[in-house]
Formats: sequence, C-alpha cells, structure tokens
Amino acid sequence: MTATTAPPPTTTGGAPKQPSAKADPQKHGRLAALLLAPTFIVLAIVIIYPLIAAIRESLYKRQDGLDPNGFVVEGDQFVGVENYTDMFRGETGERFWNAFFNTSFLTVTTVVLEVVIGVAMALVMHHALRGKGLVRASILVPWAIPTAVSAIMWQFIFQADGVANEVLNSQVLWTTEGFHAKVAVIIADVWKTAPFVGLLVLAGLQIIPNDVYEAARVDGASGWKQFWRITLPLVKPALLVAILFRGLDALRMFDLPYIMIGRRKESVETLSMLAQEEASNARIGPAAAYAVVLFLYVAVVAYAFVKLLGADVLGEARVRRKEDKQRMAQAATTTELASWT
Repeated sequence: MTATTAPPPTTTGGAPKQPSAKADPQKHGRLAALLLAPTFIVLAIVIIYPLIAAIRESLYKRQDGLDPNGFVVEGDQFVGVENYTDMFRGETGERFWNAFFNTSFLTVTTVVLEVVIGVAMALVMHHALRGKGLVRASILVPWAIPTAVSAIMWQFIFQADGVANEVLNSQVLWTTEGFHAKVAVIIADVWKTAPFVGLLVLAGLQIIPNDVYEAARVDGASGWKQFWRITLPLVKPALLVAILFRGLDALRMFDLPYIMIGRRKESVETLSMLAQEEASNARIGPAAAYAVVLFLYVAVVAYAFVKLLGADVLGEARVRRKEDKQRMAQAATTTELASWT
C-alpha cells in the first residue's frame, strides 16, 4: 500500500495556484516594509539626520585669532577629534568625569527607588476596593505636572526656611553644594516619576487572571510567596519596559537639577548640563561632542540592558528570518514534487 500525495491547488487553467501574501514570507515581508516605511522616514528625519549633523558639528570648532603662520582665522575650523580629546584633559576632564559620575549615580539611585515605590503604588491601585478611581488619580498627579513646575515647587520646599527644614527641625542648605543637593534632586525626581513606573506595572497586573491567585491560596501559598512566585514573574515584561524607559530618561536628566539647584553646581551637574552650557556660550563643536558622547552612553546602556535581560530583539529577528527561509524552501520543494507527479 503506497501513500498518495494530494495535488496542489490549481486555478481553472490547471497551473499551480500562487501562494497568497499571508502564506508567502517574501510578500509578507514586503507588505510589512511598505506599512512601516512612513515610520522609518519620520525616524530618519527626527533622529538619524540630527545625529549625523551632531557628529559633523563635533568635528569643528569656532576659532578666532591668528594661526601659526600669522593669518587671521575666523569661523568654524575642522579640528577632527580635538573636541573629544579636550573633553578628557585638565579642568574640562575633571568636570566631565564629575558629570559622568553624577549622571550615573542619579540614574541608578532614582530608577531603583522608583521601581520599588512604583510597584507598591501599582499594588495599591490594583487592590484598592473603595475609591479606586480617586486613589489612581491622586497617585498619577505628580507625573502629570511639568518637570519645570515640579522643580520650582521642590525648590521652595527645600529652601533654608522651607517645609523640609521645618519638618526635620534643621537648617540644611539643600540647594547649595554638597551631597544634600543630590538627595534633594533624587527626592524630587522619585516623587515625580515613580507614578509612571506604577502606571506601567498596573497595566501588567490587570492581565493576570485571578484564578492563578486562587489556586495558589488553595495550595497554601502566603501573600509574600504569591508576590514572588506569581505577581513578579508575570508582571516582568511591563516592569522591564518601565525600567528601560526610566533609565534612558534619567541618563538625559537636565531640567530638574538645572532649575532646582542651578547651573555649574558640581554636586548635581550632569552631561546634559555640560552640553547645554557649551551651546549657550556659542561653542557648538564641544557641545555637539558632549551630545554624541551622551548618545553613545545611552545606546550602550540600552543595549547592555536588553542583552542582560534576555530580550534579544535582533536574535529573535534572525530566528524568524531563518524559519521563513526554511518554510520557503519546503514550499518550493513541495511545489517541485507536485509538478513532477
């Protein structure tokens, strides 16, 4: 007894029926590229072009005076990587490394605190029985306040005769140089952006079915075990997105310490503040160099974050591409065998 192969679907003329766009990976890929083309064009205009322009500007420096041959030099002159090398020399290098440390320290500290407080907020908003809408609205109010307004408000709170010193019964000069300035910025940033983390985590909590918790309670699992074994693993995707977004945003911190503490404050000066100061003094080349270095720092942190957490987007794309090629090869082989039979 031999197995028979069903003939391929044919059109009225007897020719094999062409696969549809949904079945053909090539046509499916072309359709996806066509639909994504407008998005890629917008990204190229608002991201790629400014980045290329910043890299180009970082290779130039405004020079006024005489060159070694005694000729008058005016305007922007090509200096190669001089703006980058000057960044690590002398007093400029000390300011750069101080700003780099401040940026990293503020990012790590604020993101950790925001994740802990944000998860707690999400749990409160998710389990609140009475006044659930009021609780959610009140928690999300700080996130809706513009950063500049929030900075001015906290500046009043941390004044020498402000609310903070009244509550602590002390006379700490929060808005001057010192570690207390970092503490003030951290408190203000966590107060403002922890609700953002809570909002994303709350979205993840909404999709967890109650049957899972009921089964855990039947098995005798305590509330703490339910949190570690059920809630945290299931809410992990939303939590990782929140951490990534907040981390990348914190690395670009500028307006909160700039308005709240002030410019050229060694305790809270960040890389974005260095770039802004160079640009405000018409030193476009060094400012562009700072911006490029900050961009590279953010890109490296984002890539490391994605790789360490196992969300290998490029790897998944390669796997899908390989599977599509295998399906195409199998379809071609099937079609060829059908034509021979």
